[in-house]
Amino acid sequence: MNKHIGIIDADLLGHGTRHPNLACLKLSGYHKAQGDQVDLIESWDELRRGDAVETFDHIYLARVFDFTPIPIDVDAYPNLSYGGTGFYFLPFSDGGEHMLPHEIEHHMPDYHLYDHFVAKEIARGIKATRFRDYQDYSIGFMTRGCFRGCHFCVNQHSHGVRFHAHVGEFFDPSRKYIYLWDDNVLGYPKWREVFDELAATGRRFQFRQGMDIRIMTPEKAKTLSEAKYIGDYIFAFDHPEERREIERGLQCWQQYNHKIAKLYVLCGYDNQDQRDIASTFMRIKVLMRYGCLPYIMRHENYVKSKYRGTYINLARWCNQPNFFKKKSYRQYCESNGEASATMRYMREFEHDWPDIAEAFYDLRWEDLRFSALHRQIFSAHSHMAFCRASML
Repeated sequence: MNKHIGIIDADLLGHGTRHPNLACLKLSGYHKAQGDQVDLIESWDELRRGDAVETFDHIYLARVFDFTPIPIDVDAYPNLSYGGTGFYFLPFSDGGEHMLPHEIEHHMPDYHLYDHFVAKEIARGIKATRFRDYQDYSIGFMTRGCFRGCHFCVNQHSHGVRFHAHVGEFFDPSRKYIYLWDDNVLGYPKWREVFDELAATGRRFQFRQGMDIRIMTPEKAKTLSEAKYIGDYIFAFDHPEERREIERGLQCWQQYNHKIAKLYVLCGYDNQDQRDIASTFMRIKVLMRYGCLPYIMRHENYVKSKYRGTYINLARWCNQPNFFKKKSYRQYCESNGEASATMRYMREFEHDWPDIAEAFYDLRWEDLRFSALHRQIFSAHSHMAFCRASML
């Protein structure tokens, strides 16, 4: 007997998201293949009416972020099951107990699950470009896991990068592009096979997680530079002690590709005082010198800081490239007006820590980035020495 399945993307209902939930897509694809009726639940009110137990044979609730609100008592619905990193932050700590069943995890996603929602949003005036991820991309993982063990990461108990799926498992030829959520694709021993499979699709693609610039090699840099890539090349610069490795990787990368790279910059995690802010500024300065764009990733702990406003300022400055490329931090803050909170935050920190402000407030991306002349002076011998060192 066919079932009526309800699916809730809690992040979509809680704060909106530009990305469809991949687990929801796979659940829908699996159940539709069984002949079941599947509906995306687009409002919590659909459950509050009290007839959800009778309307749906089963309800799936997925959440990526643990701060996404769940305004219902999930235990009040005997036909509801829930999952995702928003509920189980460490899925690899126990051997993957909270992963989807194999037959669902490896099912073709249903890329039409969100169609009604998208059409409704566009009809009420939201620009269609906001929903490109819902309409234009095939989405999946080809590898899973990481060997870094970063404490802030969902993969902190993972022991390495492993094969997950061939691209054909989630590739829809009717879609223009592909994006992948792989955790550390460059750390996969057979990474070239991943890129060969992607190239065979003929589609442009992108890895949305920050790739690991610390293990960049000439072969990887050349492969990425020749790939049919779409959007930003995204890497990460999470810790100040990684500076030497990051610079070595960037030098190797820039030997083959002069497209501006973007690096995630984590802040507010280990501590939230002036040391962390100085570390964040230092990493921004390094990226300026290499003509890269920082993207500030504020850990939720930043709200504990006396200088919470400085973290907000840094994110707003760096995460808007049109401002970052043209203005120093001080100039950006001043552009918000004398009476603005932005200026208050800037002055507060400068009053308490004038040496840090003097070192970083007036740096400009255009002044520090490597010019073409700098790149020419940097000899091929030096480049190759750094690249070889990155393979040791």
